[in-house]
Amino acid sequence: MTNAATQFSGGGAVRILGLDPGLRRTGWGVVVAEGSRLRWIAHGVVTPDDKAPFSERLLHLLEAVGEICTAHACDEAAIEEVFVNVNPASTLKLGHARAAVMLAPARCGLPVAEYSPNLIKKAVVGAGHADKGQIAFMVKRLLPTSGDVKADAADALAVAITHAQLRKRALLAGVAA
Repeated sequence: MTNAATQFSGGGAVRILGLDPGLRRTGWGVVVAEGSRLRWIAHGVVTPDDKAPFSERLLHLLEAVGEICTAHACDEAAIEEVFVNVNPASTLKLGHARAAVMLAPARCGLPVAEYSPNLIKKAVVGAGHADKGQIAFMVKRLLPTSGDVKADAADALAVAITHAQLRKRALLAGVAA
């Protein structure tokens, strides 16, 4: 995890954009963290045309995530780190998609934190090797107004939840020091 939590804003309500990057499907979710309370705002999936040239798909991701940042007045963003794939070409393409998705909130002036998949699973489910069904179940329990959340958006909301939990700890540690 990049310990970027110390660069994030202080108290009060904070809108957090969680991102689960992918070239075909990028999940996103927005929550408001106020103290220890979380409130669901919105979620969805960005799906570029998979028949479009690679550069246009990346541009679509950059622009769509930027629009989400603006439309939901996000204050901070968090993204899932890439896990290394068996196929190096797929890993590289996922890295490109992740870069486009990460640049969008940065371009909007938002600080961006990164979290490993195992840390996200541990923070939301309690186990570092939870499956997508367990993540979706816990997201629904933690954010009951989110409704029926599909896998990519559930993963993104899990990233936002993780960031809310870890930024709170970092802020409390800063106050204690």
